[in-house]
Amino acid sequence: MARYVNMAAPIPASPLFLREPEIRRGIELLYFGYSHLTRSIDAGLAQQGLGRAHHRALYFIARKPDLTVSELLALLAITKQSLGRVLGDLDARGLVETRTGDKDRRQRLLRLTPAGAALETELFEALREKLSAAYSSADREAVGGFWAVLEGLVPEEERKRIAALGQ
Repeated sequence: MARYVNMAAPIPASPLFLREPEIRRGIELLYFGYSHLTRSIDAGLAQQGLGRAHHRALYFIARKPDLTVSELLALLAITKQSLGRVLGDLDARGLVETRTGDKDRRQRLLRLTPAGAALETELFEALREKLSAAYSSADREAVGGFWAVLEGLVPEEERKRIAALGQ
């Protein structure tokens, strides 16, 4: 496994970490880090004729089986039309199945099919490899700090929805 150069180490954060140069550096590292992370799965998605929106849907459906379409819409913050296209593609490829809710027949509950679960696992493993390598280049406190910064970017009212994914 390749070791990554810790670009953050040579330039310690200034005690004035809220100044423009530090904010710009954070934005750039966040952008390029996320860009390289997601590129690690683009080829696997392209082989299936899918894109990143499809991956996000697969990921969240895997995290919470029987997720409602409304919940997925709120998590992804996309239009109904966009989600309809994504779910239509995933359904046509046999990756997602939909059933009606037990209590509310208007609800559409989403689950991955075995093929969908296998694809999501494959994509997750590629992401895990990249992120694990990055985490390994930092210490535990740095990882916790990274999570705290990312959480700070999420509006308070959305944090409960995110926390519910881990339950």
